Amino acid sequence: MPTTDRYTVRPGRASDAVELARLHASVQLQAATGGQPHPGIAAWVEDLLAGHPSVVPDDFLVAEDSTTGRPVASLVGLRQDWSLAGVRLPVAQIELVGTAPEHRGNRLTDRLFASLHQRYAASGVPVQIIEGIPYFYRRLGYEYALANDGAPTVPAAALPATEPDRAGGSGGSLTMRPATVADADDLADIDRRLTGGDALVCPRNAEVWRYEIAGRRPADLARRTIAVLVHDADVRGYLVHTARLSTAGELTVLAAACTRPADWPRAAVAMHAHLGHLGRRYEASAGRPFTAVRLLLDPNHPLARLGPPGVPTRPRGWYARTGDPVDLLARLLPLLRDRWQAADLRWHEPALTIEMYGRAARLEFTDGELTAVTAVPAAVSPSTDPRIHAAIPPGALLPLALGHRTLPEVLDTWPDCLLRDRLTEHFLTTAFPRVPVRVWPRN
Repeated sequence: MPTTDRYTVRPGRASDAVELARLHASVQLQAATGGQPHPGIAAWVEDLLAGHPSVVPDDFLVAEDSTTGRPVASLVGLRQDWSLAGVRLPVAQIELVGTAPEHRGNRLTDRLFASLHQRYAASGVPVQIIEGIPYFYRRLGYEYALANDGAPTVPAAALPATEPDRAGGSGGSLTMRPATVADADDLADIDRRLTGGDALVCPRNAEVWRYEIAGRRPADLARRTIAVLVHDADVRGYLVHTARLSTAGELTVLAAACTRPADWPRAAVAMHAHLGHLGRRYEASAGRPFTAVRLLLDPNHPLARLGPPGVPTRPRGWYARTGDPVDLLARLLPLLRDRWQAADLRWHEPALTIEMYGRAARLEFTDGELTAVTAVPAAVSPSTDPRIHAAIPPGALLPLALGHRTLPEVLDTWPDCLLRDRLTEHFLTTAFPRVPVRVWPRN
């Protein structure tokens, strides 16, 4: 690991737990604590270093002050597999980026990210995502590429006044109850079914569900409460929300799923009633009014569409980065091929070349069907080179590939996105449709 001046960047160790918990508790969410250490952040760091299913200590990167031997800055990458319309996509979610105040100004964040990106380039993690300071991470190669909410916020007064009787599960009714570790296999099965749809999802296996239900300490800021949707003893869906009210009195929903689309109208009623019941219960213990349910879901999610009317919310976003856009396209090859086949489109040349301003991808076709994606040298002048069918900046490719933006939207906002002809435009528009986002990352 590189050493510059007095700082060394190194992998994290299990023995860093106390120091890193102290560091991040003192620099994260200080507005919420009036400058005091944040106990929820400390507990989260300790949990990440003590058995989190997506993290080992080595996933932390630490900037150590060589004069004291103590960590003074760090971040962590939580590795996970997402699924884009059935295609596995390795992703690293970057969290807990922080530097002790007395060590700021030494470009430690830049050094940590440089080491992080080298690590993922070597280990084959094509996408990194981060949610945080507006614009800041663009300096490090990240681009706004994925919306993770936008559904209306539902005022507490619009929610049902009572929760349905949990004992009345006969007669076709759907009810909610708290999840237990015994539900983990059923929840994993629901997630497996979700990967077969057209959405972008972050599925969890039974081990991860057990951790989410019972593995975190109570103070962990990232701890969520999980309820299951049941018909008699049959688990048909789930609801994930925060374990406490926010300072604004909101209960935030992070995920909701239902195995049977036809059940959604009744499921939405049961879920909103459950949220209203819990919000009023949290109100009594929090000493602040329960004001609303914040749906951290996309506006077309069934729970948002079928629920009480709410206040429109501007979508927030995840910033994303790929160090190798050609590799990302190669991973999506089965999906691109299937989309073209479904539209009955066949490419009329041996290859379609996409320039990405510094690197290029050659999409190879046999009898009109996609068979390979390979890297080729970049063009000197993409706008005039006859071998280039399209020029798409890497920052524009990510929202296209993740289904956040359509090609017409990218063309409207990126003047340096160029297409040879209308046939190329039609092919790439079909390749990159907007997709539903059903991502609840594993933090």
